[in-house]
Amino acid sequence: MKILILTGSPRKNGNSNTLADNFIRGATEAGHKIVRFDSAFKNVHPCTGCNSCGMNGPCIFKDDFEFVRQNIIDADMVVFATPMYYFGISAQLKTVIDRFYAVNGQIHHPKKAALIMTYADTKAAEAEPIKQYYQTLLDYLGWQDAGQIIASGVWLAGAVAETDYPRQAYELGKSLKK
Repeated sequence: MKILILTGSPRKNGNSNTLADNFIRGATEAGHKIVRFDSAFKNVHPCTGCNSCGMNGPCIFKDDFEFVRQNIIDADMVVFATPMYYFGISAQLKTVIDRFYAVNGQIHHPKKAALIMTYADTKAAEAEPIKQYYQTLLDYLGWQDAGQIIASGVWLAGAVAETDYPRQAYELGKSLKK
């Protein structure tokens, strides 16, 4: 299975990136092909809603989203890995997701997806807006949730290493069937 991982953390050694690394390790060991796009370190222009792409054609912006375009269409699974920033996904990842508009007609068919999210607080209710956004996106695209790692109580970089979440991310990646 080809898996596209979209990360949103601007911290290279951040908690959500650590979980993405563990997921990748498990999925690679299970024989899957992994492609990773670290949104925070790429040049992706926000969608302006100009509709030049017609939801299924070339975007007017020639930037790093071309890598996502080339890999999302034939991906069997897309993994979203993000920290919670002010009760939402990171702006860097949201910018990439907004650009899905230009490939909407080509990705609007069954795929698997997973959500890997980290946040500082421990209140489960605070994770609900991101989980609901994720589910709404999957419902719209016709994608199926293959798993979620919702890591609460991890704020400072590296804090996730002292939890069970890295093992859970590894196990999620390892458990995926080809």
